[in-house]
Amino acid sequence: MVPLKRRKLVPSHAGNTGTNLSGEKVPAKFPQVVLFLLERKMGASRRAFLSQLGRKKGFQVEEMLSKSVTHLISENNSGAEVRAWLDSQDQKPAHLLDISWYTESMREGHPVEILDRHKLQDQRINEAEVEVFSVPSYACQRRTTLDNHNTTLTDALSLLAENAELSDEEGRGVAFRRAAAVLKALPKPVTSMSQLRGLPCLGEHSLRVVKDILENGASSEAESTKQSGRYNALKALTGIFGVGAKTADRWIREGIRSLQQLQDSGQTLNRAQQAGLEHYDDINQPVTKAEADAIGEIVERAVVSVLPGAQMSLIGGFRRGKLTGHDVDFLITHPEEGREVGLMPKVVARLESQGFLLYQKTTRNSYLESNDGPARPASNIDRFERCFSIFKLAKEEKRGATQPETLTENGVQILQTKPARHKPWRAVRVDLVVSPISQFAFALLGWTGSKLFERELRRWAGHEKAMSLSSHALYDNKQISESDVGGGDICTSWFGVHPTVREERLTRLLSPYRRTKRSPI
Repeated sequence: MVPLKRRKLVPSHAGNTGTNLSGEKVPAKFPQVVLFLLERKMGASRRAFLSQLGRKKGFQVEEMLSKSVTHLISENNSGAEVRAWLDSQDQKPAHLLDISWYTESMREGHPVEILDRHKLQDQRINEAEVEVFSVPSYACQRRTTLDNHNTTLTDALSLLAENAELSDEEGRGVAFRRAAAVLKALPKPVTSMSQLRGLPCLGEHSLRVVKDILENGASSEAESTKQSGRYNALKALTGIFGVGAKTADRWIREGIRSLQQLQDSGQTLNRAQQAGLEHYDDINQPVTKAEADAIGEIVERAVVSVLPGAQMSLIGGFRRGKLTGHDVDFLITHPEEGREVGLMPKVVARLESQGFLLYQKTTRNSYLESNDGPARPASNIDRFERCFSIFKLAKEEKRGATQPETLTENGVQILQTKPARHKPWRAVRVDLVVSPISQFAFALLGWTGSKLFERELRRWAGHEKAMSLSSHALYDNKQISESDVGGGDICTSWFGVHPTVREERLTRLLSPYRRTKRSPI
């Protein structure tokens, strides 16, 4: 065996300090851990980059092997090769570790526990023996878990997806969301790119991000996005209730990049935006499950008081098991078809008279209207009657003593807060949706989410089953085609619900689905 190139041994004190982003020397956070990266098969440039990254993270990284080194890090070398080289040296570090331990430590920001898989093996593991993950192509076919084993990977992809969505690049945003969803579904942490062979929804861009994190502990693209002034401005402005990406982009082009600049600009704001700006601090705080339950009790009392027998369900992320969310959604119906008509205005009036609504806007049900027929939806969500509101929720005593902190992104203030003062209530975004009982099952499914799950479920229905799924019903496209050439009123649905509609109205209603049934819904 050819020994590795002998390196001159000299005492090194350079590793006792690291450098921050300004180039200033700072004490190592973990003085008991002294690292040395072996250059062989790693390369000088990569070794220099990884050493610099480690020092920025607070690790003590020596340039040369010395008696103080406790962890020797190697890449693509077997344990036998490294030990053969150490036999010719006077120093033998306590731990001979693979690069995977180093990258995982960089990712976590501290030295991780040394496991057997981190230790150098006498023989390199055959790539063909690495466990390769396998998941179904559609998100709706995969088990959804709250236990994410690849948080670092999915957080980076979700950040890039959010940036794409804020930049009105929906296609790129969906691609990153799908890639993140695949990684969330994996039963174990990803430690090698070879484990991802054959997985669906992982495009070249997403794979580059994953590889960067596995090798360097962080994604350079994600870190650059976090530092982007445009991204931070878009995130701050779209945090205002009633402000979308296009409005925020227009304001940025006009030189408005913060809430203070917006307030000073004299921009004309609609009612929703005025309310969103006024209650910005509260709305951008996470809503807890306890707060959602408290709001649910208030809303349910109002619903039952104006329509006895009405039923209400908590939907959205809380129904999926999440402990916090950005808003609270409720779906309301009545077991007797038609009794729900006119319910929303009465509920809203009741809540307003009790002082619970700081803002509200109600939209009517446009699914099938007796006078003007099926209406085109304002969006691809649904056409139910709904109320978008900002709810006034009394604080519990234990929460009343604390005040919202000023939100910052990378040290830059994005939230203009008012002087701290005791306020016995907080503002919470609440959406109320009313559905007929015949469409309740579909509405419950559609409003439970997540957004990507619903998109994938509808795509699967269209591509694999030749059916059109919405939050109102499920239609068999093949049977609809038969009705177009003289068949009767045919409408097939799941959950035992069979909406009956006249042929001409059904044809008009489903015309947009038939034109796009080969495209993702």
